Amino acid sequence: MGNSSKFNAKKQSYISVPSQIISSISSSSLHSLLLSPKKTNSKTKSFSRLWKSPRLWFLALFFFALFGMFNHDHLIPCLITTHQSRDLVDQNVGNKFGIISAHPHPQGNGGFHYLDQVKNGEIQVSDSGSNGGNRYLESEFWKQPDGMGYRPCIDFSREYRRDSAAIVRGRRRYLLVVVSGGMNQQRNQIVDAVVIARILGAALVVPVLQVNVIWGDESEFSDIFDLEHFKRLLANDVHIVSSLPSTHIMTRPVEESRTPHHASPQWIRSRYLRRIKREGVLLLRGLDSRLSNDLPSDLQKLRCKVAFQALRFAPSILQLGNTLAERMRSKGPYLALHLRMEKDVWVRTGCLPGLTKEYDEIVNNDRKQRPELLTARSNMTYHERKLAGLCPLNAFEVLRLLKALGAPKNARIYWAGGQPLGGKEALLPLTREFPHFYNKEDLALRGELEPFANKASLMAAIDYIICEKSDVFMPSHGGNMGHAIQGHRAYAGHKKYITPNKRQMLPYFLNSSLPEAEFNRIIKELHRESLGQPELRTRKAGKDVTKYPVPECMCNDSHSQHSL
Repeated sequence: MGNSSKFNAKKQSYISVPSQIISSISSSSLHSLLLSPKKTNSKTKSFSRLWKSPRLWFLALFFFALFGMFNHDHLIPCLITTHQSRDLVDQNVGNKFGIISAHPHPQGNGGFHYLDQVKNGEIQVSDSGSNGGNRYLESEFWKQPDGMGYRPCIDFSREYRRDSAAIVRGRRRYLLVVVSGGMNQQRNQIVDAVVIARILGAALVVPVLQVNVIWGDESEFSDIFDLEHFKRLLANDVHIVSSLPSTHIMTRPVEESRTPHHASPQWIRSRYLRRIKREGVLLLRGLDSRLSNDLPSDLQKLRCKVAFQALRFAPSILQLGNTLAERMRSKGPYLALHLRMEKDVWVRTGCLPGLTKEYDEIVNNDRKQRPELLTARSNMTYHERKLAGLCPLNAFEVLRLLKALGAPKNARIYWAGGQPLGGKEALLPLTREFPHFYNKEDLALRGELEPFANKASLMAAIDYIICEKSDVFMPSHGGNMGHAIQGHRAYAGHKKYITPNKRQMLPYFLNSSLPEAEFNRIIKELHRESLGQPELRTRKAGKDVTKYPVPECMCNDSHSQHSL
């Protein structure tokens, strides 16, 4: 018996405890937990001592934590933005902003100001169709459209290949081009520059990127794109040189800046061919939308080859863009949004952000001071533009659309775009509904973005890569980036691309009496054919082949174009 007591006195018990629990307990508390309580002979106090036992409380705490871990949402973000971490730490403080409503009520002439409503907590929203438990809706949201077997097939005609030998050997005609605008606008002009060089049978000097007056970006072609890849891939189509040869360096180029919109190949030849033969060098500026969208099949294929294959981003941009995309995908599929909510966008489109009356006044005042910024349809009022589907969606409208389409609450979302008017507050509807909400600044590690700082074109290229690689993409407004990514995702196999049907859906957004379930059903039906399915460009007169690459640049085995 003595030996048994001695053995029992020396016997120790071990229990596995998660490190999170250990780190949350002070050293003194941990020390007291590890010390066995002194024995007592009083049976009347045994229950009281057991109840007060630190070991019992320690075990209870362990099992409580274990239970919590098994029931916690497994999609914990690997990176948390500053405002998100603040919300996670103190959600009860964040709740003072209220819950977002699904049914906004217009307020006077200024319309619905969602930021006022969110902050005041005046209205509420239904969670139906967007919570993490609805597995059917989650799987439906990430489901990809039927690509109908279409794949890239850029097969040039025998005549095109025959002419190529003479064109790429030519050393007497050179085309200089200066492209302007943002990165995506420049990209479109570079595509057309290659095609114009082919039409004229001229060598193309690497395009000059005009310094952007808005962002002050002085990036050159090779800073954004892989120049050697560009030259190599187009070697059989157009001769590309980095600079004019010595035989032409002193030649004063014929400059032309009056190319009409949507010029045909016949017009290009009749206008420029004789001049470039005579002078040897032709300089073109302002190529935006200058070349016709309806070209012969071989030239359409060349457009696709330049846009989808030759214009590859520079290695440093490509590496970081792919790295950030992998971080987004580390916890599963992700959605990418291109949000057009910058002040200049609201000014140029003639629309209002709907944040507060004060922000509406800022936009209206800027527009009055610079009426030339209004892009088109200056005779339309804001409300007419809105109902015509000409205005960008604000954060509240993007939220309602995503929820109606079944986006799960735990969806990981990447957002691209400039600083929105109103800053982070303008994004409140989205950040409060979707906690896993990131941009490149959130994803990048310290110092990763420094080489690209103050270079808007390079930053836009990083956004482009992450958006193109997403499982689902949706722009809040049209534009060069949205159109380019639409074509790129189609060329990559028709990856899901949601095109907001603004003209048809906005009346339902304004109907506050419509039940949420009925609203969701209507919105889904309106977007049933707007999810990135193959569309024949030939049925869309005047549309760009780099946006709709079927049928010129993509084909399928069955050639079942009649089914589209």
